[in-house]
Amino acid sequence: MKERIHQYLDHDIKQQDERILKEHLQSCADCTQHLHELEKSIALVQSTSHIEAPMDFTQAIMDRLPKEKKTVGVNRWLKGHPLLAAASLFVLLMTGSLFSSWSTDSDFSVSKQPNLVVENNTVTVPEGETVEGDVTVKGGTINIEGKVEGNVTVINGEYMASAGQVTGDIEEINEAFEWIWYQMKSLSKEVIAIFK
Repeated sequence: MKERIHQYLDHDIKQQDERILKEHLQSCADCTQHLHELEKSIALVQSTSHIEAPMDFTQAIMDRLPKEKKTVGVNRWLKGHPLLAAASLFVLLMTGSLFSSWSTDSDFSVSKQPNLVVENNTVTVPEGETVEGDVTVKGGTINIEGKVEGNVTVINGEYMASAGQVTGDIEEINEAFEWIWYQMKSLSKEVIAIFK
């Protein structure tokens, strides 16, 4: 019968079903009470349809809500942007690795070239000698009295200006950021060489 009561209130009841419902309501107090409660509810809703919420109602409710913890916001962002999170983690780890290798890069080393004289962390290109190719010195000093046909790079060391000649660029790297830039350029050269 409750289904017929709802159909009656929705004005969607067949005439025969309405007659059966009215006969039933005369003998059933529970269904009659249910019908009157529903009619009161409908009347209440219809009487409040002209009431409007204050202009700042939504903002006032939002302001009263407890503030979200920052960790929840970060976790939600990470779940919503997994590729960016992975890329950020990769960049963070690579930067840490580069800074770590910068701090261990103070050990002395020199690129293998013939014609170089190495003594006590000092690399010398003797007068009258020509070194073909790039020369890299880490953690030491380079003194060029002869000729270098290529670039000279000094990392965590010192370039001693002398009467020698360098056909390429001379680069001194004594700061971590310069070293990272140098590593990135070297890596890009290697990648380009692979794809050629």
